[in-house]
Amino acid sequence: MTEFVIEVVPIRDGSAALRWPDAPEPADVETLRIAVVAAAEDVLGRGRHRVEATRPAGDLLGRRALLLSGFRQEGVLRQAAPLPDGGHGDLVVYARLASDAVHGQTGFSGVMNSALPRKRLIAHVVMRDEGGRVLLCQTTFKPDWELPGGIVEPGEPPRQGAVREVKEELGVDREIGRLLVVDWLPPYLGWEDACELIFDGGPVTTDDLAGFVLDQREIAAVRLCTLEEAAGLVTEGAHRRLTAACTVADGETAYTEHGRRV
Repeated sequence: MTEFVIEVVPIRDGSAALRWPDAPEPADVETLRIAVVAAAEDVLGRGRHRVEATRPAGDLLGRRALLLSGFRQEGVLRQAAPLPDGGHGDLVVYARLASDAVHGQTGFSGVMNSALPRKRLIAHVVMRDEGGRVLLCQTTFKPDWELPGGIVEPGEPPRQGAVREVKEELGVDREIGRLLVVDWLPPYLGWEDACELIFDGGPVTTDDLAGFVLDQREIAAVRLCTLEEAAGLVTEGAHRRLTAACTVADGETAYTEHGRRV
């Protein structure tokens, strides 16, 4: 078996870092795991509350050993590691706290939750007048218009997120109805991919518009638009989603990818 020597380095009050060179091949992940566990237990047993480690993104063995040792993935230091060819690679940050659950189902789930992919979840609301025109919001932070709504917070039910966003943006408590569309959004302008839910926000009148109290930090104006008018205000994908939401049959929920029905 390969022998691993792990260095423990104090880095700040109450914390320490584990460091070791890249493991030679063929490597033994179980031996490395045992060494990491022993070093972490020693650090935490001496009263420190946190032990951390960074590994090159390409060091799959080292990263796996940390996860198997109860360390949770906390983030990526982009282009922080010099490479032999003169370039730079990413470093992945892991840490274990004295208070972390490490063993059993809770420990396993906590570790996996830190390392598995996550997607943004967006909740938007369609409100229409008696003529079928749709309420759109002119945002202050991008050129295209949007439906009322926004990012769902961690731990927040999507429908409740839609209620909250409408309250924040338009200043009204709005009863949100059924789910109309589930859409997958591809990466766009620096955003990673996401899932968007569009809910039925019920009827809206011009009197309702006059009573809205807009969040001026995010919403510059609102207006009612036909689908044809909306095509010149929203992105192509958003227009396809909007069209799907406005044409879905009663009792149906449409699934789309970038606004296209699948």
